[in-house]
Amino acid sequence: MVQIGSITIDPPLINTSCAWASSKQDLQGLFDCPFTGAVTTRTATTDGFKEDASHNVVFTTSTISSLNSYGYSPHPLSSYLRSVKELILASPDSSQPFIISITSSSPEDLGEMIDSVQSLRRRFKDATAGPKARIAIELNTSCPNITGKAPPAYDITSILPLLMVLADAHKKDKSLTIGLKLAPYIYREQFVSVLDAIRKFSYCMEDENEKEQWFNPFAFFTCTNTLGNSLLFPNQTTTGSANGSFALPNTSGVGGLAGENLHPLALGNVLTFSTLIKESPEEDGLKGIKIIGVGGVVDFEGVKRMRDAGADVVGAATVWGRDGLGAFQKLSGNDN
Repeated sequence: MVQIGSITIDPPLINTSCAWASSKQDLQGLFDCPFTGAVTTRTATTDGFKEDASHNVVFTTSTISSLNSYGYSPHPLSSYLRSVKELILASPDSSQPFIISITSSSPEDLGEMIDSVQSLRRRFKDATAGPKARIAIELNTSCPNITGKAPPAYDITSILPLLMVLADAHKKDKSLTIGLKLAPYIYREQFVSVLDAIRKFSYCMEDENEKEQWFNPFAFFTCTNTLGNSLLFPNQTTTGSANGSFALPNTSGVGGLAGENLHPLALGNVLTFSTLIKESPEEDGLKGIKIIGVGGVVDFEGVKRMRDAGADVVGAATVWGRDGLGAFQKLSGNDN
């Protein structure tokens, strides 16, 4: 069991925002799975992302890895809020939380999206639920497949206005659990830059003993997203002969790499963030940030490696997309 902000994830194994968490049926299956401790929606925008045949996924033959050209969900945020509401109403005795993944490049639009989520949280009295709140927010800053838009996680200062909107929402309602889905970083200064930006929003409060404590509005980092500009050829994938020179049907052939091929880099991201957070001074307010470790976790040994690297919660996508919900039993170590 892991406490992240006001939500409790038990067991500390979840899905991540991806194409296999698109529909209400997808979310229902995850919610009913006894081996997942929370349900993460596919990343939503206000109006939905235009998806066509060029957005696809392929799996490799030699490893449990994938390459995808997907953008965000074609379903608008309102669709996910409706699905989450219906799932919670159907299981009022459950405390399993939902992480609603969202994105926007506009502070105004993001503010409206947060207001919509908060409206649903008020319906379920999430602000007074203590550690058993049902709904959290994840801002996806790192999709590598959006034409003409680099993942803003690689220039974290560029989204300070978005982070301010999230921080202001937390200031108004400190029960709101907020996280960031981050890109795969490759050198130390990138990690330091993220934490330098995040610490700008830390604040000090007095506890019941009038002792000062430092906090940050961002409760978790999901790291890492897929590695962009990756390429596979048809003979490297289970689809075999694709129409064209490359495995993915989009124009460039490149997409986001996930699964086992990403695992070493993902482990390094988790280790670096967790180490920097642990070593940060109390007054930075970062020590409470939890890590959801994602990337190439395909078996229980991978789960253990993520935890050893510093992940508080472990997430998976590729193995679930390939093998179905039964993958989570395998990841839990209860598949005997």
